Amino acid sequence: MTTPTVKIFDTTLRDGEQSPGASMNRAEKMEIAQALVDLGVDIIEAGFPIASPGDFESVKEIATNIRGASICGLARCNPKDIERAWEALKHSEQPRIHVFLATSAIHREFKLRMTPEEIVSRGVDGVKLAASFCDDVEFSPEDASRTEPDFLCRVVEAAIDAGATTVNIPDTVGYATPNHMFKVISDLKNRVPNIDKAVISVHCHDDLGMAVANSLAGVEAGAGQIECTINGIGERAGNASLEEVVMALRTRHDYYNIGTNINTKRLVPTSRLLSNITGLQVQRNKAIVGRNAFAHESGIHQDGMLKEPTTYEIMRPEDVGLEKTDLVLGKHSGRAALSDRAKALGYHLTAEQLQEVFDEFKKLADKKKDIYDGDIASLCDQQIRGEVREGWTLESLDVTHGTGKPPHVKMTLRRGNETETVEISEGDGPIDAAFWAIERITSVPITCKDFQVHSATLGRDALGEVTVEIESNKQTARGRGSSTDTVEATVHAILDAVNRISG
Repeated sequence: MTTPTVKIFDTTLRDGEQSPGASMNRAEKMEIAQALVDLGVDIIEAGFPIASPGDFESVKEIATNIRGASICGLARCNPKDIERAWEALKHSEQPRIHVFLATSAIHREFKLRMTPEEIVSRGVDGVKLAASFCDDVEFSPEDASRTEPDFLCRVVEAAIDAGATTVNIPDTVGYATPNHMFKVISDLKNRVPNIDKAVISVHCHDDLGMAVANSLAGVEAGAGQIECTINGIGERAGNASLEEVVMALRTRHDYYNIGTNINTKRLVPTSRLLSNITGLQVQRNKAIVGRNAFAHESGIHQDGMLKEPTTYEIMRPEDVGLEKTDLVLGKHSGRAALSDRAKALGYHLTAEQLQEVFDEFKKLADKKKDIYDGDIASLCDQQIRGEVREGWTLESLDVTHGTGKPPHVKMTLRRGNETETVEISEGDGPIDAAFWAIERITSVPITCKDFQVHSATLGRDALGEVTVEIESNKQTARGRGSSTDTVEATVHAILDAVNRISG
């Protein structure tokens, strides 16, 4: 007997990107989209095409070039949104238009100022228009978990009659509990006469820390699709974490008896790829993908693990793509070994990109003895981020500082054929001086809103990764840089952010 499966709808590129600081450029979105296909997700929500020209172009490029998953675009229930979504999606081999309209009393009264009858009419018109463009239409009654049950059933029935093939039930503000969500889905299954004509989906937020539990409760009640994101990123406290719902269904298959199409060995590589691109690191004790998820320090635990791993591990690290030891590469390694490792980490490099990464890899190998996965991921990410945006790059950097002495920074930046050099002997340390130097050369005023430094790998010669968020002329941008020298990594990160603003 074949095990039933639940569809995994990934909204990392849409809802996830709405996390503060998680914005991605087109090349980065393409990299994530391909990683999601490799992971085995069924539907990729690529963005909200009407939100901006950049979002439209990203959705269009993903729809045109990515194969192996349904590509979805979000739209409000109005003609301009829906037509714009279709324009972006029309070249996809499996396009889906996702229309939404708020239905709860509080949204009807204070946000939309519409009557229940107007809501139903607007929703039906939106679904019908979307269905005139493609066969795969999803409808979401926003804030469904706070919508009166009778009205929710009425809206869902009307949407299905209008042509919706998937009906998504969002817990938009993370208000539900597992029992609550179970009842909402059960009511729809039992009370909506045409519910068998559509897949029921759940989209849960984590404001009360119950997004995964609520999603699983929805599946128990009969939902056939879970909407989630890599690392659980998203608005406010985030969304249901893809890796957690997938591994819960797999590990407790004895209870749920439901599978997914996810290649679980791609979970950790995809998680790390997203963290590298956005700069949003997961906590060490994050389930499934955190650094400590399969780490044991307690002597009692270690003793049990040595005797039988299942005494303290309910999953094998290999099943989620976590290797027990890093694959160490060095200066004698070749291009083929680097290419294989980059692919294993979730990167799809062109021949030109691979050559650039290989050149940087050789330079790094001369600086440090061992090259770890984190080093390689950082080099690949730096190449992907850097090649899509021309702008200022670091030509040379000379830094001197000491206790009780002002820092001295001599910096040369290049933009195209132009180079400019400045010397700064001010600031509270070399990093502050680097900010002043970049401001002086680029003429971009910089206010630092966030500054994070962490080690990409192990050892005293570890590659340092710096993430900065800057504000300039009411624009904000996040930049990332890496180097064995922290000041140099900081300069790369600031320039990355400055180029995003000025580019």
